[in-house]
Amino acid sequence: MRTAAKLLVSLCLSALASVAAADAAQTAAAESRPAYRLQPGDVVAVSVWKETDLQREVLVRPDGALSFPLAGEINVDGKTVEELRVALAERLKRFVPDPVVTVAVKQIGGNRIYVLGKVLRPGEFPFSSPVDVMQALSLAGGATSFAQVNDIVILRRENSGQRALPFRYGDVERGKNLQQNVLLQSGDTVVVP
Repeated sequence: MRTAAKLLVSLCLSALASVAAADAAQTAAAESRPAYRLQPGDVVAVSVWKETDLQREVLVRPDGALSFPLAGEINVDGKTVEELRVALAERLKRFVPDPVVTVAVKQIGGNRIYVLGKVLRPGEFPFSSPVDVMQALSLAGGATSFAQVNDIVILRRENSGQRALPFRYGDVERGKNLQQNVLLQSGDTVVVP
């Protein structure tokens, strides 16, 4: 009987160790991903614990700001959800003692890429997780038989203007020069001549 009990305890400890290892792996994976950054067009749900008048969904306006009662105008363009939560809590402290603020992204409306040119389905594509060039081409149905796939260009707007990033499909297809298969940023345009 003692052997069976020891075996049972051993199995339970082994199962707990497996669960703990899986949780640690998930946490490490989540921490290695870049945090989502808010964009114009996103909708966030904000709630303040025990304050029913301070629970609502808020749209991030085209200028990158949002309005929230008692907190006023907050510029959130490019901020993480946690940064917004902290900013709201800080502004609400004047009116609510020790506010417990929760912020969740309800709708992602700001992350969009564009694929133009000789693809089967050119257009605008919203995305909620990172998308690279090959994945964007896949979203657009792939290149047509007339496309010049080794002359693809990614157009990216930056503070200094617009930049063109070359992309040679044939290289990536053969597993070479993989660094050109960049993660696309919101607003990027993939042009397939």
